[in-house]
Amino acid sequence: MSDVKIKRALLSVSDKSGLVELGHALAKRDVELVSTGGTAKTLRDAGLKVKDISELTGFPEMMDGRVKTLHPKVHGGLLAVRDNAEHAAAMKEHGIGAIDLVVVNLYPFAQTVAKGASRDEIIENIDIGGPSMVRSAAKNHAYVTIVTDPADYDDLIAEMEESGGKTSYDFRRKCAAKAYSATAAYDSMISQWFAFADQQQFFPDMLAINGNRAEELRYGENPHQRAALYVPVGPHGSGIAQAEQIQGKELSYNNYNDADAALELVSEFRDGPPTVVIVKHANPCGVATGDTLIEAYRAALECDSVSAFGGIVAVNRPLDGATAEAITEIFTEVVAAPAADDAAKAVFAKKKNLRLLLTGDLPDPKRGGLMVKPITGGLLVQSRDNGFVPDSDFKVVTKRAPTAQELADCRFAWTVAKHVKSNAIVYAKDGATAGIGAGQMNRRDSARIAAIKAQEAAETYGWAQPRTIGSAVASDAFFPFADGLLAAAEAGATAVIQPGGSMRDEEVIAAADEAGLAMVFTGMRHFRH
Repeated sequence: MSDVKIKRALLSVSDKSGLVELGHALAKRDVELVSTGGTAKTLRDAGLKVKDISELTGFPEMMDGRVKTLHPKVHGGLLAVRDNAEHAAAMKEHGIGAIDLVVVNLYPFAQTVAKGASRDEIIENIDIGGPSMVRSAAKNHAYVTIVTDPADYDDLIAEMEESGGKTSYDFRRKCAAKAYSATAAYDSMISQWFAFADQQQFFPDMLAINGNRAEELRYGENPHQRAALYVPVGPHGSGIAQAEQIQGKELSYNNYNDADAALELVSEFRDGPPTVVIVKHANPCGVATGDTLIEAYRAALECDSVSAFGGIVAVNRPLDGATAEAITEIFTEVVAAPAADDAAKAVFAKKKNLRLLLTGDLPDPKRGGLMVKPITGGLLVQSRDNGFVPDSDFKVVTKRAPTAQELADCRFAWTVAKHVKSNAIVYAKDGATAGIGAGQMNRRDSARIAAIKAQEAAETYGWAQPRTIGSAVASDAFFPFADGLLAAAEAGATAVIQPGGSMRDEEVIAAADEAGLAMVFTGMRHFRH
């Protein structure tokens, strides 16, 4: 494989950025420019000489431009193997000239969908000729250069400058790989629109998952693993992957994972009072609300200050200087906030390794979407856990109903428990977590571990008693036996919130009544594995 001289280029783009500069660079090397519609007009308006595609094919553009490049004189010029005698003879016989460079980007299908266009307009923005030319050129990359991204124009120009108007085989091969990725992503967006939006399928027969690599990370969960961050192709929500990093080291795989967990939880409170979430290894270790962010941070930290060391902090309000000062009193990996004032930024600037992420608006916790988990030989796909049960649907199952404060603490604990790894137990009191038990193989141990953490906090801060005394306790799934509930009662909980649904519900309710607890059932569990 050798360098190929660019003598004729076919340009047909929807995104006109960089087009004129590229056109001038090609014309400077006496490259013949062949183009279509609006692309040709843009080049001509810039003073460039352009041949219309209809001059090349001998056929006019027709059917509202749907048929213009689907012609043997185009695809023959792209697909011909130049050193194949039979191909060369066919080209000569039918007057087909070689096309050495194709510059194409496709109709803006995703943008058309995103703006809420009508079905007819969306269908009209399904490109046919563009992908066909891209695929033909990419297949024949031994002889043809294909460029699909305006960001690569400078690389193309530099390649030609270095080699006297030629492109190398390695460059063409790289461009071909990117071209097929572009058409694959384009087709997948169309198939997803047909499946999800047009046909209203929840689980389509074929699930296409596409993403653009945003960055390659230093390593994965462990140093011997490789990792990268990808962002979805086409319309998608924004979160940690789109956050603006103001300062600090590069984010690691674990940083992204933990920061996402923190953002998901704090977003549950996006319309609530100032709230702070502290996460460690994707589990919350402290969550609190307050009249101010600094009050909320202090209360969240007091839940488990040991685990908070080296953790992730997320807040639901713009960060202020006082809260930033408090956060930097211990080692913190990442802070995520909708915004931060100058005072907060100045505080964090003194901690050069701390990453500050500004997310803008917080995600909607009730949004839809699919969650994908790889398993050996397949993918598990489920809808997001956006389930919500209003207080009015809580069912009081004990003789004693919860007080207004107990009910508020039940709601708070239940919201946090949704984001704790199963088996999850969360004690909460006065808008702050008192103890969190996560990821245990049985619910009783989670209740005991959370109580131990609360006792340690009381000893650390010199409190007369742990905050589990008089607290509400949430369980992400039903208590299969009364032992877990009794462990919570021993820790001082006075109210319980759980889904219910166990074969032994009556036994558990009887135990709650005997202990004088108030208990409500939600009818919805929140396993998180």
